[in-house]
Amino acid sequence: MNACIFVGPTLAPADALAMLDAVYLPPVQQGDVYRAAVRHRPRALGIVDGYFQHVPSVWHKEILWAMAEGIHVFGSASMGALRAAELSAFGMRGVGRIFEAYRTGVFEPYRDEVFEDEDEVAVVHGPADAGYLALSEAMVNVRSTVAAAANAGIIGADTRDALVRIAKQLFYPERSWERILGLETRGLPEREIEALRRWLPEGRINQKRDDAVAMLAIMRDSLAANPPPARVTYVFQRSEMWQRAVVDVGAPDEHDGLQELEREALLDELRLAGTYTEARRAGVLRWTGLRECARQALAESPEDRQAAETAFRNRFAMSRRRDIDRWQVENGLDDAGRAQLIADEVRLRRLDRALGPLAAAHVVSHLRATGQYPHYAARAQAKAQVLGLTGGDPELDAPTRFRLAVWYFEHRLGGQMPDDLDEYAASCGFADTDALYRALWREYRHLTAGTGGEPGGIGAAARAPIEG
Repeated sequence: MNACIFVGPTLAPADALAMLDAVYLPPVQQGDVYRAAVRHRPRALGIVDGYFQHVPSVWHKEILWAMAEGIHVFGSASMGALRAAELSAFGMRGVGRIFEAYRTGVFEPYRDEVFEDEDEVAVVHGPADAGYLALSEAMVNVRSTVAAAANAGIIGADTRDALVRIAKQLFYPERSWERILGLETRGLPEREIEALRRWLPEGRINQKRDDAVAMLAIMRDSLAANPPPARVTYVFQRSEMWQRAVVDVGAPDEHDGLQELEREALLDELRLAGTYTEARRAGVLRWTGLRECARQALAESPEDRQAAETAFRNRFAMSRRRDIDRWQVENGLDDAGRAQLIADEVRLRRLDRALGPLAAAHVVSHLRATGQYPHYAARAQAKAQVLGLTGGDPELDAPTRFRLAVWYFEHRLGGQMPDDLDEYAASCGFADTDALYRALWREYRHLTAGTGGEPGGIGAAARAPIEG
């Protein structure tokens, strides 16, 4: 499963985890949907609880953005039901009785009232370390409970409606059954009120919890069916206001595993070394590339994932578990962080393949912008001149290929020949190993021009630095 759920007083995360394997986050507030999507890249996102008063509420536009990025977004019970009712026409999926009441404006059986107030689902609750314990009763729970009591014959319809009016007049932090039943109830049948008191411990309805549980069940079944990325019918406008909001809520970056002071200390080392600008440019391009992957819904396949995992482990000599543990300690990551890094590599590889030759022109622009173009252009031109004089590329037999590889990897690079030349060629951007061997042949002929050298005997030119 790959889902994020915002939940607090409505449903304990431990109870929710037993129903759906997901990342459980605190009640949502403005910016949290964007941050969760960026950090966790979920296939689905569920909103149950959210903040109303003391901090800005979750922004409609960040939910629209998440759906435009291919994330299935669900809502129920509380803030989730509100936003789902407001955004159901755009693809947000609402679940439960409360969502339906906000969508239609009617909470049965109270057809004479327009159901639209936020205070219907609002509660006051304790802090996170107390499990967001609800300290007041939600109005929707009062409505559902007295309606159930009336249906069970515990109270009459008139008493039901009178109790709803009493509860509705209370400020939401003050709503509790003790307060509702302890207020002025003269004129209401005492027998019914006492019967309700006795019935409440077993009969009360927690409508918000019931709706949240229903949403988790629907999300579980939906994810088990392996749905494609969400598709929307609108065009998401990345307005200037949106871009400013992203900068405000999106930094620091997603999942580097560092606290702010640690990050700044690391970046200071780059600044002192004079490599910060280059590294920041690479970071910007990586961020942009991953956003484009999300926009195009470039998901990883098991084959892509396995290939990236193998390449990653080969690159850093991680053949055993202890090698992986060592690398993770050195890089300040755990298993989840390493997995996310590899998943990003998979997506960027897919984007690279999708762009194809379009990226080549920008590689050339990069060389010009960084001052490297004259060196490589001059070298390519000199090599072309030499190859023109020597008649171009011959057919290379197996022994010649082997000698070329030994010459290049052991004598030019001073290392060992890779175990998998196909993988090496691909990692360097060659179309295949034939293209790699052709490039090695041209390099050899360029460096040994006029010496009559052939692969196998290493002349002085062949021992020259790789930059030539």
